Amino acid sequence: MRYLIAILLFLAWCFQLMSQEALHNYGTIQIHETAMVGLHLDLINDGSFDQNMGLVGFYSDFGQLTVSGAFTPIFFDAEIAVEDGLVLQTSLGVNNNGNLITGDIITPRTQSGVYSNFFDNSFYTGESSVSKVYGYAAMTNKDTFIFPVGDDQRLRPLTIRSMATNSLAKCAYFFEDPNNSKTLNAFFNTNKRASEYMSVSDKEFWRLEGDVPSHVTLSWDGYSNVAALGEFMSDLKVVGWSKSESQWVSLGNTAVEGGMAYGTITSDLFVPNDYEIITIGGNDDMLETFDTIELDNYYMTPNGDGQNDVLTIEGLENSPSNSLQIFNRYGVLVYTKDNYRGDFNGYSNMENAIQKDSGLETGIYFYIITLNDLRRKHQGYLYISN
Repeated sequence: MRYLIAILLFLAWCFQLMSQEALHNYGTIQIHETAMVGLHLDLINDGSFDQNMGLVGFYSDFGQLTVSGAFTPIFFDAEIAVEDGLVLQTSLGVNNNGNLITGDIITPRTQSGVYSNFFDNSFYTGESSVSKVYGYAAMTNKDTFIFPVGDDQRLRPLTIRSMATNSLAKCAYFFEDPNNSKTLNAFFNTNKRASEYMSVSDKEFWRLEGDVPSHVTLSWDGYSNVAALGEFMSDLKVVGWSKSESQWVSLGNTAVEGGMAYGTITSDLFVPNDYEIITIGGNDDMLETFDTIELDNYYMTPNGDGQNDVLTIEGLENSPSNSLQIFNRYGVLVYTKDNYRGDFNGYSNMENAIQKDSGLETGIYFYIITLNDLRRKHQGYLYISN
């Protein structure tokens, strides 16, 4: 009898939904484990709708659907198939699986107070250029996450790997010139840089909020035009607009993959909340006019006997502002250092090496040393014998 009454109440609820333009929850709604509920209308949540199991789907073949109200609805499994997008006027949470089928989740982009939140062990599937978060995506109680963000045309994900669990972190992508962001009504002058030898993209940027030291990985595509930011992929770096310094600063390069058309770059550790926005940068175009000549080849035996244990390059005292990059025979960057002073001892400092902070294998490597003060770029070979 109890189950019959529950079924009748559920059918009555469904009949009521069919006769109105929005589901307006004033009280308490709970979806149980095996239940599957499809909403073809707007949701206004002014009550409790956060202790759910089962599946709640938003479906529309034309037009948008809207989620609004005073309180955040939180679903176990959520499914989005809304051709013109699911518009969030209040945040929405997922505890297990967010299935992005078609249509973006759209949030306000002028501020981050409304977002699509993925809790704890939750995940998502189906992200693409036509199914992503156009606005702010968030994660709660995670240390690693890929934000499925983009603009209205492209998926432009950002990956975060934090040193501890984030209570909350948020991210959005903007295909705008940071010099004049109409969405944020802000100006982040790409000519105002901590180093005159650094370049900053004027094509796009991400806004990332979080208070835990983190590495981030940014992606680029043909619209990013990273070839204008550096001569080599190893010249690229993540850069951020510092809140305290009110200028662009380098956030480093610990891994770079792909090619000039498509690829990814990973930063050093930094605290996202210290920066207004972040993007891809590199070496200024002026470096392309540097003279390039061959330098000596070097031999290293980093065994601690005091001879040939470190890489000592002649003439560095004439250019304190310099940059050293070392590659293995496959062209993988295994070591990089700005303002090099002769401290490479055969150990990698790159995430994409076999193991960071481990000794490199015996073999031939090649290096590029850029001497900014002398406007010269030297390259040569290095043999490491362990």
